[in-house]
Amino acid sequence: MQELSGIGWVCPFPICTYVADRISCRNPMDRNLMTTPIAYTIADTTIGLIGVAWSDHGICRVALPERDQTRMESRFASRLGVGRGEPPPQVATAIELIKRYAEGEPVDFTSVVVDLDGIDLFRRAIYKAARNLGFGETTTYGGLADAAGHPGKARETGEALGRNPVPLIVPCHRIHAAGGKIGGFSAPGGSSTKEKLLELEGVSLGPPPPAQQAFAF
Repeated sequence: MQELSGIGWVCPFPICTYVADRISCRNPMDRNLMTTPIAYTIADTTIGLIGVAWSDHGICRVALPERDQTRMESRFASRLGVGRGEPPPQVATAIELIKRYAEGEPVDFTSVVVDLDGIDLFRRAIYKAARNLGFGETTTYGGLADAAGHPGKARETGEALGRNPVPLIVPCHRIHAAGGKIGGFSAPGGSSTKEKLLELEGVSLGPPPPAQQAFAF
């Protein structure tokens, strides 16, 4: 099966919280329990401005660097309908890890609490398997599908990774196409951004594909 990258992230609806290797689910039909972002902040890192939004249950969105802060602000304020806020301690700790990662430190994000509001069972399995990849460790879309218990679903795995709402914490950049090709990436900058993140981890793969889709928050 041809291994492909995914598409931009689309807003989900049911409710699941993923904490390291644990997933707890609430009734997706109970609208009173719907998790929504509380606020966001923008962190200045050595690789650019990174946006982080959180809910009562953990980090729910991470946005990789945009061209400028105004565009980043627009993505959060207009699409999520929340304003900037002071990160609670757990979120502040995660942001500090992101800053250290951007400086090339071999950071482990598996302790970061992530709220995957509305993510289906397949995507949660893919994201859980991706979080098991350590700094500088890569695999193919097909390899990740196997690790997640879904052999033969390389294409679907690429699509799930393209809809990843929390890049870096769920390290979708560590999954590449077969044959050592870097594959696609749905964040700003496309595969060039993916290549730079891998270079931070000492990984070099083949050239990116000629065209990339823009990140759709």
